[in-house]
Amino acid sequence: MWTSAITSELLSQSVIAVPPLARDSARKICKTENKKLIQWIERGGVTTLLYGGNAVFYHLKLSEYADALSTLESAAAPNTCVIPSVGPAFGTMMDQAEVLRDYSFPTVMVLPQREIADADGIATGIRLFAEHYGKPVVVYLKHDRWLPPSTVQSLYRDGLISWIKYAVVRDNPLDDNYLREVLQAVPAEIVVSGIGEQPAIIHMRDFGVGGFTSGCVCIAPARSQAMLNAIHAKDFKKAEEIRASFEPLENLRNAIQPIRVLHHAVAASGIAATGPMQPMLGELAPDQQEMVGKAARALASAD
Repeated sequence: MWTSAITSELLSQSVIAVPPLARDSARKICKTENKKLIQWIERGGVTTLLYGGNAVFYHLKLSEYADALSTLESAAAPNTCVIPSVGPAFGTMMDQAEVLRDYSFPTVMVLPQREIADADGIATGIRLFAEHYGKPVVVYLKHDRWLPPSTVQSLYRDGLISWIKYAVVRDNPLDDNYLREVLQAVPAEIVVSGIGEQPAIIHMRDFGVGGFTSGCVCIAPARSQAMLNAIHAKDFKKAEEIRASFEPLENLRNAIQPIRVLHHAVAASGIAATGPMQPMLGELAPDQQEMVGKAARALASAD
């Protein structure tokens, strides 16, 4: 597993996969199936893995956190960068920092919380965690104005931000003043488009961010990586053709629920058995499973 500091070159050279976390029928973390999924992604040329929302790190028990970290660390190839998550509760984050001291992950992502938090408090929590952890962290901007750009800039200048996952959904990705303001506050190369293939071309071409994250890359890693390479080569026609092939499955994720659809899609395509969903997220209905399975298998066969 990659253990050195994250650089802008690392962020730009690979799609950042955001996989589900496979569990067995008893909902225990499954080392065998997680390794299958990781190796499938790696065979497609993808070398950065981020375990956050799709892996339902929001609902990990603290008692299984070390098991999750060990599973991911042992499954990754030497040149694969694995980034787990912490939080979203502050107390959970600080306890997780103690567990993380036994591992060599280059950074972690702080999961966003909105309901009982405010911008000043979030910034203080990120600062205290990063200082306690001893490494800069990934800041996940998932909600509009979740953190003021000036606050993001302050955290970056103090050496507390490794990189930023920008995932605020817009009807028109070009119409995004918050992203523009964030990019005036920090270098564009440390900001990554965080909403999959669909807005990635616009975010990279028109805003200049350094790369993109994807869930559907878990189904078609070589295809997603080819899209990233095409964007870097400014072959936007090719990139758009590839992007369109992800649209059927992404549309189902948007229409049903992104995490649950990806979890089932990985299993339905035969890549790895992901097991039951974590409680707090329901299972797909039979008709939804059929639609998702069909789209997932079509995408996997095109890879």
